[in-house]
Amino acid sequence: MKILTYNTISFLFLYFFVSVLCQNGSDISPISSPSPFGVSTKQLIFKDRRLAVVYPIIQAFKATITEDPLNRTGNWVGGDICNYTGFYCDNPPDNLSAIALAGIDFNGFLLGAPTLEGFIDKLSDLAIFHANSNKFAGSIPDVSQLKYFYELDVSNNVHAGTFPMTVIGVKDLSFLDIRFNLFSGSVPPEIFNQALEVLFINNNDFTAKLPENFGSTPVRYLTLANNKLTGSIPRSIGNLNMTLIEVLLLNNKLTGCLPYEVGFLKELKLFDVEDNLLTGPLPCSLSCLDKIELLNLANNLFYWEVPEELCALVNLENLTLSGNYFTKVGPACRKLIKNGILDMTQNCVPDLPHQRSLLECTEFYLKYIRFCPYPETYKIIPCKDGYHHHWEGSKAKTMKAPVTYKTLSRHKF
Repeated sequence: MKILTYNTISFLFLYFFVSVLCQNGSDISPISSPSPFGVSTKQLIFKDRRLAVVYPIIQAFKATITEDPLNRTGNWVGGDICNYTGFYCDNPPDNLSAIALAGIDFNGFLLGAPTLEGFIDKLSDLAIFHANSNKFAGSIPDVSQLKYFYELDVSNNVHAGTFPMTVIGVKDLSFLDIRFNLFSGSVPPEIFNQALEVLFINNNDFTAKLPENFGSTPVRYLTLANNKLTGSIPRSIGNLNMTLIEVLLLNNKLTGCLPYEVGFLKELKLFDVEDNLLTGPLPCSLSCLDKIELLNLANNLFYWEVPEELCALVNLENLTLSGNYFTKVGPACRKLIKNGILDMTQNCVPDLPHQRSLLECTEFYLKYIRFCPYPETYKIIPCKDGYHHHWEGSKAKTMKAPVTYKTLSRHKF
């Protein structure tokens, strides 16, 4: 299929726009629409003038598509846009009697196109764009002028370059999924100032440190896994105590100690920092994570004893501490080991099986042990020591599968 340039898209938009002007309101109107490239001219009927306006934008984008192995664009013809595969209409908030293009779902379509610019950024009533598992390239369009827009999913495509700054400042954006692309460079602090509920940026090539305002967004589900992020976990993570449910930071290059403020996250059910370079003793504040179900600290450089209070948490289903340098576990932790909940393999506990060698443990404690800042905080249990008298923790057990782990698969979950 012939590839069109962005200028060609703009030309086509103007060409069609002049041709499809129709009556005001939501009257069903016949509109003369001569088409380029040898496509026959015919009278088109649209359910609403808003649909007439987006028709040339859709057709211009269709002309740029280079791959469509499932023939998903086969019915993108005629004026019945609401029945195009992947397009969804609704009544817009500013006129409940009108009909507008409200959402696009191209998940799994396997479409290829050199850019999305000139397409979704021109659809003025669009609220949702989902396009997981395609071959869309180029930059992420600026959707800041779309007054209803709040969900963007361009995961598992071939977008490249730095973090898409075009999403910064989109007022109502609550869901951002750019995982499994080719983005690189730093993660801008500004993204953590937005009122996001979901942020998935895993499986790219992001580097640099997590910003100090890491805890400024009311995010509920956060996945930054499988990048090359460095530095320590900011203490501001404690600001997410009322919202954060699941966070994946595994397989990065994070260093430093686990901040005491992690224990403030009273809604947290899943916390995974496996395969980093984190170190230090575990803060006793972790025993305040009353709702935690899965806690994975494997393959880091944590040391000394495992807090008994942590092993006493009643909702724990999986506690993975393997591949560290812990030297002691108490009765509550040993009970979890016996029940298959706690994995303590490859540590330095003398009487447990499958531990590191004495030589390896001795070398670590002589050469590589690093002490943490704010050591006085590591024995504090804020939910029990009067630091936060308003603390409330639910004992309700839920078996719902973690949302964030599904983001480690390329395809839509």
